[in-house]
Order: sequence, then C-alpha cells, then structure tokens
Amino acid sequence: MKFWLIFILIFFAVRYLLPIVLRLALSGFVRKQMRNGGFAVPPQARPDSGPSAQPGEVRVDYVPPVTEQGKQPHDFKGGEYIDFEEVK
Repeated sequence: MKFWLIFILIFFAVRYLLPIVLRLALSGFVRKQMRNGGFAVPPQARPDSGPSAQPGEVRVDYVPPVTEQGKQPHDFKGGEYIDFEEVK
C-alpha cells in the first residue's frame, strides 16, 4: 500500500508539477538570451542585407573563379581507379 501511494505521488508530481517548473525555468532562460542577444540572426542570413533586386532580376551571390584552359590536361578521363573487394 505504501509503495502505491508513493508511486501515485511521484506520478502526479511528474505529470503536473514538472511541466510548470520547466516552463518557468525555460522562460527565464529565453528572456536572458534575448537580453544578451543570444538568438540574434547572423548578418548573412538576413534577407534584407545587401542591395535588393528588382522583381524579375537575378541576384548572384557567388561566382566561382574561371580556370585557365591550359591548366587541365586534355586527355584527363577522371580520377584514379582503386580496385576493392566487398567485405561481408
């Protein structure tokens, strides 16, 4: 009988009191982070950063550098082939 009474008390404490305690603790943490700027959006992720494009225009953020044609061999057929055996 004593076991069931303790079990029921623990169950109700976890079921009803724990969410209240966690809600209070997390709301305090979130308020502290907002005061300190912990949830700030980085500048590159903001949609309003940089010049805005007009409707119908394309905005390119990165253009890869163009390689010279003389640096790549014309007979290049891919990478090195490595023979392997499947291990089961």
